[in-house]
Amino acid sequence: MSTISLMNCISYPKQRIHSILLNNNHCIHHIKPSYLHKIHQISTTHLSNKLRNCSKICSLQNETQKPPNKDEEKELQVMKDEEFEFEKLFSNLNQASLKHEPALIQDGKYVLKNCIQVGAGILAIPAVTQESGFLASTVACIGCWAYMVVTGLYIAEVNLNTMCELGSGGVSLVSMARRTLGSAGVQITCWTYIFIHYALLVAYIARSSEIITNYLGIPLIVDGSIFFNRWESGTIFSLTFGALCYFGSQRFIGTVNGLLVLGIITSFTALVAVASGDLHFEALLKANFEAVPSSIPIIALAFVYQNVVPVLCTNLEGDLSKVRTAVILGTTIPLLLFLVWNGVILGTISNLDSDAGKIIDPLQQLRSSNGVVGPIVEIFSLLAIGTSYIGFVLGLVDFLADLLKLPTGQSKPLPYLLTLFPPLLLSLLDPEIFFKALDFAGTYGVLVLFGLLPAAMSWSDRYLTSPELPKVPQLVPGGKLTLSLVIGGAGWVIFSEILSNFIHT
Repeated sequence: MSTISLMNCISYPKQRIHSILLNNNHCIHHIKPSYLHKIHQISTTHLSNKLRNCSKICSLQNETQKPPNKDEEKELQVMKDEEFEFEKLFSNLNQASLKHEPALIQDGKYVLKNCIQVGAGILAIPAVTQESGFLASTVACIGCWAYMVVTGLYIAEVNLNTMCELGSGGVSLVSMARRTLGSAGVQITCWTYIFIHYALLVAYIARSSEIITNYLGIPLIVDGSIFFNRWESGTIFSLTFGALCYFGSQRFIGTVNGLLVLGIITSFTALVAVASGDLHFEALLKANFEAVPSSIPIIALAFVYQNVVPVLCTNLEGDLSKVRTAVILGTTIPLLLFLVWNGVILGTISNLDSDAGKIIDPLQQLRSSNGVVGPIVEIFSLLAIGTSYIGFVLGLVDFLADLLKLPTGQSKPLPYLLTLFPPLLLSLLDPEIFFKALDFAGTYGVLVLFGLLPAAMSWSDRYLTSPELPKVPQLVPGGKLTLSLVIGGAGWVIFSEILSNFIHT
């Protein structure tokens, strides 16, 4: 697909955007100024009259070196006095017909990454919220949802501003950090990104090996042979899904992931239908707000989606309204899913026992106490972990390949080896590493990469960069106060977790 770019050719006191991108495959081809006058004649690009005026001004200013005549000068002055506003930064064009193609999500990897949040934290939410109770945990879930929506909108805002300044789509988190925070921000972003992926892959392998071992009827501990059994199950899971990612085409991986998502929806519906019959409504009235802070890292982890916001902004053509709607609606659906899931699990098991210093998994109790619900829980858990595992493997492989400067478009074995085997080895060191890995990923990964950094990037973008640079309207109101609350909230949770770990040690 070819693209047309009008880059920084206009300079208005009141103009909000200095760059107009007509983009489809994120590869910007500069065109000569003498061709700019043709842009406003293309009706199929869905440009507004104001955008066509922009192209006329570019043509008047750049088509020739001769000064404009009186009529052209008058038209130019009228256009300069008008404030230019438009809904999107660029339009997707079909290379053959030059017709506008609506912003459709056709990338299989994008669909995969959208499903990541299904399995990242939902399996651990009942375990970390059982002490606080359903009512208190509901408040915590809604608060974490609102926090993650705000940080996602901060990322979207910085991403759109970066696209305007760089004049290209497909801007990554690393590029955003480099533009707003410099080399230090790039280093923090890279290492935190790698840490989150490794921690979650460790957690997924640990939990999947337990499920597979139980399903195959292999005892977890038989004369000290737990290491071998977990190695066997974890290796089966890792190699199966790792081979799918390495050898499978994008279409095949997308098909497999679609089947897994269908299985998740089916098993979740069956679980809610079956388990709701044994629901104890009095158990849902428990509220212990003092226990809420310890559950925040894993709850926040369940709402992670910010890594796909840059892709979302590009696919939606930089349309502010559509980006905002996608972020809010796309996180509201998982919020409702988490609340229903948490209510069913906590309301079904009324005799939850607590063990100081150890997390008791309600799902494990449910599997052992209910012969009908138990298999459904295992199927749902394994499918959720599977689709998440695929998404994180592909994400980390792409990141490592870029970090190692390997050729694009080729499946090299080194990134896959670095992605698959370290988490497999780490998951075998501790049978209870699932909750520890999720807690560490949520506290020191998610709250840094998707809490502190988005607010810091937005602060720098809004108040420290040159005011002459192109800026989109702010997606989050409140200015420095909201930014300070976001930074302070993440910092407080991280400090509390460090202090708690130090006291326990």
